[in-house]
Amino acid sequence: MPELPEVETTKKGIAPYVVGETVSNIIIRERKLRWPIPTSLKRSLKNQLIRKLRRRAKYLLFYTDKGCMILHLGMSGNLRVLDNTIPHEKHDHVDIVFESGHLLRFHDPRKFGSILWTKDDPLEHKLLNQLGPEPLSNEFNVDYLFAKSRKRTLAVKTFIMDSRMVVGVGNIYASEALFRAGIKPTQKAGSVSKARYELLTTEIKNVLSEAIEKGGTTLRDFYNGDGKPGYFSQELNVYGREGEPCKKCKKKIKMIRLGQRSTFFCSHCQK
Repeated sequence: MPELPEVETTKKGIAPYVVGETVSNIIIRERKLRWPIPTSLKRSLKNQLIRKLRRRAKYLLFYTDKGCMILHLGMSGNLRVLDNTIPHEKHDHVDIVFESGHLLRFHDPRKFGSILWTKDDPLEHKLLNQLGPEPLSNEFNVDYLFAKSRKRTLAVKTFIMDSRMVVGVGNIYASEALFRAGIKPTQKAGSVSKARYELLTTEIKNVLSEAIEKGGTTLRDFYNGDGKPGYFSQELNVYGREGEPCKKCKKKIKMIRLGQRSTFFCSHCQK
């Protein structure tokens, strides 16, 4: 599933071809995604200038004077910028065609993505208005995270993956940040000290920033490419490395199930 760094890389990749462009047509081949694409989308978006493109959590927000298109890549979706003469393929569900002669194509084999429309502030949409702060913002800091964790008995990994606490800390990046901070993922969130939360907030920011940078350098261009951003796999310390030696202490990485997610950690380095 595309996580926050991959969505941020997607935003950066498509922005030069989208912002400042006027929509001339919308081609919808499959309306039944995670939620049905609203029938009003074509009427609302056609002839509109894309004023701004923003990411909020894992949603991409396309702002126009008339409203905002809210797009989520789901579990398998991607976006490509193509010449409008290139024929569509299987699972190419939506084309946003621009007057410039190119289009933005949404590809989603599993159909768990979504494309919605709102005339109101998209940040007040029911899918976004309960979300926590962005992890790379000043709002997300040790004071905030420590205060939210008090009296919480759930595992700290589950806690930091809750989008109501902070957005975008997916399974991979939660495992990696906890390893860097030396915190065992099963420790109760309310029992982690403020000093350790200070380290954890720093490492969450670091691992996400590095992943965004890595994606940005791995993927050279979203134009006529496959639309798939670079992943952070080559830098992983614990995720997906069950039974392999820890890069710090050489003891074997362990894997458990936590909150229905595979969770990787080093029992020696993480306490």
